[in-house]
Amino acid sequence: MSVILASASPRRRELLSQILRDFACLAADIDETPHEGESATDYVCRMSEEKAKRVWLPGRVVLGADTTVVCNGAMLHKPMSREQARGMLRSLSGQRHEVMTSVSLMSDSATTTQRVTTRVEFTQLSPRLIEAYLQTQEPWDKAGAYAIQGLAASFVKRIEGSYTAVVGLPLSETRDMLEIAGIETGVSGSHV
Repeated sequence: MSVILASASPRRRELLSQILRDFACLAADIDETPHEGESATDYVCRMSEEKAKRVWLPGRVVLGADTTVVCNGAMLHKPMSREQARGMLRSLSGQRHEVMTSVSLMSDSATTTQRVTTRVEFTQLSPRLIEAYLQTQEPWDKAGAYAIQGLAASFVKRIEGSYTAVVGLPLSETRDMLEIAGIETGVSGSHV
């Protein structure tokens, strides 16, 4: 049975390759606009499910994933401009926020979705540090305008939960879902 990661994210591809040898990637082009009044929890789960549905065909096992950052009740999606990214980083400075990542597995028999919430606390970010970070490529195409696996790791004062979920794919939950679906992972099979 072929496994498809419904994503063009190099971060998700790299994470999945740590536990699964053979899979393909197909970008899932979907409308990522939140519904009016939709909670962050509902939004992130709907996004991962819609991504999986977009590329699923009979005989495939498809993984869809989505990540959003929530700070003071507001969802911080991927910044569309330098000003948006600056505003996001200012709002995260010295604050504790949540990173929600949902992963959905769709197969011939079922669709399963799990959401993982990780709490991240940032140190105070000076205006100079924010401007320097905005000069890098890291804020772009990232929920909350930061990459915890890159330079922004130095912004993190504390993390409670799954590091890999903050990067974009919760590996423990993903491995469990694959194994329940009968897919042998690198940590469950004979090629360990």
